[in-house]
Amino acid sequence: STRGMTYDEQEYHPEPRVAAILASHYRPEFIVNVKETGKILLVDYTDLDNLKTTEISAERFLHDGGLDGSHRYFITAANARNKLVVIDTKEGKLVAIEDTGGQTPHPGRGANFVHPTFGPVWATSHMGDDSVALIGTDPEGHPDNAWKILDSFPALGGGSLFIKTHPNSQYLYVDATLNP
Repeated sequence: STRGMTYDEQEYHPEPRVAAILASHYRPEFIVNVKETGKILLVDYTDLDNLKTTEISAERFLHDGGLDGSHRYFITAANARNKLVVIDTKEGKLVAIEDTGGQTPHPGRGANFVHPTFGPVWATSHMGDDSVALIGTDPEGHPDNAWKILDSFPALGGGSLFIKTHPNSQYLYVDATLNP
């Protein structure tokens, strides 16, 4: 069950929604965003009759997210709070919470690429404005850039729901549903 207390104000929520579910590449776990409570659940499925769940207090209004290029870190948007939350799926711990500088981040699964100056980054677009934000994702090779918003730039219009790229592409694809 996802019902429970919000992490910050300790208010009971009877029906919080699950906003994202994905599998860890490091453990037999599902990573579950519980939107209204601001908690991320790590659900160990090794024994289906006795599930073990770890709760990580993160930020309220968790939405969608994806893995960084190493598949170790889960980066997710707390869209009504304009923040990104980073979870280390290998260690099962909260790593960072960063303000995106934009309005209502909506990454889908996000986009990973290697920036010529910053190194490996993960990108999110925003529903509430036309900005794209980049967060550094390489704590070993680029520790000064890790888990910080490194750059923000405008896309062709606001209302973005998805951002993508491909390893063989030099382009970042961002939809612009509010662009006339």
